[in-house]
Amino acid sequence: METREWILKRNCSIAPRQLAQVYALLCAVSLTVALVFTLRGAWYILIFSVIELSAVGLAFLAYARHATDREYVAFGDDCLLVEVTRAGKASRFKLDLRGVRVDFPENRWKLIGLAGTDARVEVGRFLTEWKRRELALELRQELASRTSIQY
Repeated sequence: METREWILKRNCSIAPRQLAQVYALLCAVSLTVALVFTLRGAWYILIFSVIELSAVGLAFLAYARHATDREYVAFGDDCLLVEVTRAGKASRFKLDLRGVRVDFPENRWKLIGLAGTDARVEVGRFLTEWKRRELALELRQELASRTSIQY
């Protein structure tokens, strides 16, 4: 049987390398202005500029750290493979098809539950509420076609 797979990831508008370039440009402009004011006697502007750039740097770091987060769901011949990557750390789950249950999200903030005999994984954190429901239906249909179980 053929492999069916879904790759769910963030919609990032800027790559981490581009973000570093933007941050370097921001630092150069901000520190240049702050140094001009410091040379004219307003030394406290430099302090506020460093505080501001530190806060922006921390926010950019958090963004860049999660820019490559993703979820991978694939049906193999006898298993459901789920890989969840968050902040560079990957978790891999292999669920036996005969014991897998697809739980619909109970409300708009809940994720799709994939429960096996020995593990439970939640997927769909990068999808809207409607896309999450659509994915859950697709997963159920694919599972039913592979295991001959009707929901």
